[in-house]
Amino acid sequence: MLNKPRMFTPGPTPLPERVRLAMAADIIHHRKPPFKALLAEIQTGLRELFGTEQPVLPLTCSGTGAMVAAVANLFSPGEKVLVVEGGRFAERWTAISRSCGLTPVPMKVEPGLGASPAAVAAALDADADIRGVLVQHSETSTGVQHPVEAIAAVTRTRPALLVVDGISAVSITPCPMDAWGVDCLLTGSQKGLMLPPGLALIALSERAWGKTTDVESNNYYFQLKKEREANKIGQTCYTPAISLLVGLAESLRMFRETGIQAVYRKQWAMAMMARKGVEAVGLRLFAQDHFAWGVTSLLLPEGVSASALLDHAAKKYNVIMAGGFDALKDRMIRIGHMGWLDYGDLAVGLHALVASFTACGGHIGCRNYLEQALEAYWQAFEQGPPL
Repeated sequence: MLNKPRMFTPGPTPLPERVRLAMAADIIHHRKPPFKALLAEIQTGLRELFGTEQPVLPLTCSGTGAMVAAVANLFSPGEKVLVVEGGRFAERWTAISRSCGLTPVPMKVEPGLGASPAAVAAALDADADIRGVLVQHSETSTGVQHPVEAIAAVTRTRPALLVVDGISAVSITPCPMDAWGVDCLLTGSQKGLMLPPGLALIALSERAWGKTTDVESNNYYFQLKKEREANKIGQTCYTPAISLLVGLAESLRMFRETGIQAVYRKQWAMAMMARKGVEAVGLRLFAQDHFAWGVTSLLLPEGVSASALLDHAAKKYNVIMAGGFDALKDRMIRIGHMGWLDYGDLAVGLHALVASFTACGGHIGCRNYLEQALEAYWQAFEQGPPL
């Protein structure tokens, strides 16, 4: 093959060979001792990754399933929840809340900007009936990373539970739920965890588990109290995605060997490399004040089609990137750089972006954008992220 395929979509992401080989092993039975031992190992690694003393429950579904599980188990029909709406996946919180009989209260955030913790506090103080705050840590549709730690400082002193979609954040950027005071953190397998889609993970704080005692979920499949009881004996309520859990165990071993802080350092450096490369060639970064560590979004100028650029990059360079949504569908490019990617891969991705931009009618005056991007990577890697 002339060009090695490289995936820069914000999920699914490339899989390490170690993980693929682990998942290719003979299947084990989920009600026998080897599976119980596997689940015990996974549980230790997940608690470290989530930064919690509480159990982290695996669910056989996409990340959206974990979002449904959170809403269905933490809130009763008729209750109000504040939804931090700054993109397509935040809107999913609103839709899920309505489907569960809740009353969502949208807090609109200008696309490209992070949520204001002061605005969250004002909304909660203005309506004492709000029982939850639902927010993305990383809004994958825009490349924005909301200030979850500061929002958690608001919710910790109020009755509302903080529910965080960490699907594009867990194992990519820090979110220690116990230390920050996050009440529910969830993620999916196909992003920073370096696995195929099909597995979700969710953890609740002690405060959130207390709230579940007042909620009678009418969702047959997503029963978190039952899942917690099954987890205590090394089981799941229903047949799990066994091969994905085997792969997860291998991913967690890789994190342990590398050190999660080193993983965060690399992810931060990748974000800085991508942003510098985009800026160097004169393209406009979409996320401004709070940007994601795992995906960089940019806007193309009028006259250059995102669809045409993506098609050119895929056909000529075997580089797969993503476009935007809705009104930005043909103007936005999203470059995923999470999980099993490094600076060498990203250099190829940036070249494909720039070369395809010029092939589609754009003009680039800068010739040393890769040198600038690589310099930004190593500077950021050596200095470390602003933790």
